[in-house]
Amino acid sequence: MKTYCFKLYKAKRNQKLHRQINAAGLIYNHCIVLHKRYYRLFGKFLNLYRLQKHLPKLKKLAKYGYLKEIGSQAVQDITQRIDRAYKLFFHNLKHKIHAAPPSFRKVSKYKSYTLKQAGWKLSEENTIEIAKEKYRYCKSRDIDGQIKTITVKRDALGDIYLYLACETTENKVLVRTGKSVGFDFGLKKFLNSSDEKDIISPLFFREKRKVQIIGQGQDWN
Repeated sequence: MKTYCFKLYKAKRNQKLHRQINAAGLIYNHCIVLHKRYYRLFGKFLNLYRLQKHLPKLKKLAKYGYLKEIGSQAVQDITQRIDRAYKLFFHNLKHKIHAAPPSFRKVSKYKSYTLKQAGWKLSEENTIEIAKEKYRYCKSRDIDGQIKTITVKRDALGDIYLYLACETTENKVLVRTGKSVGFDFGLKKFLNSSDEKDIISPLFFREKRKVQIIGQGQDWN
């Protein structure tokens, strides 16, 4: 498996993706409520498939309209993520390992949702279609392999990225030579290597400053 990361160009239409990520956060918190209520009543976590059957019924209610913001597969991925977290929690309890159950998250700080086979379409150029809306991204490299999942993720600055998890046939094996090498970041040199292949500091500011001074001297003449 190989994952590619591409940044979306900033555009007004990106607000729709922000709303979808917020909706994913609301769905996550609602599932946590159901799990906590079920655990309080029966002393065990809620079955994954029962939860997945329950959520589509809520779409008919205006109160839960945010469930329509993202595709059904993205909703299923959220429930699967919570299910894995609860299984890990109970496993740790069984083995007397200190752990805390999955908790609520701030919707504004919720980061991502994942699409699987449906809900997206990738063009040959740097364009992707999500929920019938096209977005352009910075395609810094070609995509190799079959795309399995696409994760829409935002960072703390509000920028949105695409994470493409691809299955490839590539299998690179690094040959072990038995040799070792050491590196150290220095003040006079950017990188000192034990095999004496040092890298000199680029000093971009100093070089740029010299060019500007020379240019100003020519103007005076």
